[in-house]
Amino acid sequence: MTTTEPVDVYQLVLTDDVEQQNEAFIQAFNSGDGAAFDRLYLDDAISNLSGGPLTGEQRRAAIIEILANRPHLKARVLRNYVAGDTSLVIVDYELRYTDESGEPVTVRGTCTDVLRRQPDGNWLMAIDRPVADTLPDGMPG
Repeated sequence: MTTTEPVDVYQLVLTDDVEQQNEAFIQAFNSGDGAAFDRLYLDDAISNLSGGPLTGEQRRAAIIEILANRPHLKARVLRNYVAGDTSLVIVDYELRYTDESGEPVTVRGTCTDVLRRQPDGNWLMAIDRPVADTLPDGMPG
């Protein structure tokens, strides 16, 4: 499922539908708006998107910096397990970006995400742990 219509990424929510969750993350990520993407995380969520575990303002700043470079993400849900208000989502991803020398880079891997259902019924990211199959030279692991 891929939407081509313009989307207000500040209005995205994560419903009970894991495919909708995946699509919302892709839309927010590919918008290049790190602040909008970070709204899909709990305040104390942990993300390894930068190559190491970050939370709070450090996570937010890293996400804003990474997305400012306009990387492009594709992701496909492999598995989803829900227990009460906790969801484990496993996705295969492909991330494309341009490195500092202007060369295109593609990173593929698997991401393990843990989401928590909120009182309003929507979900937010608690743990975001992408693991690349192989890392490009110079990329932190």
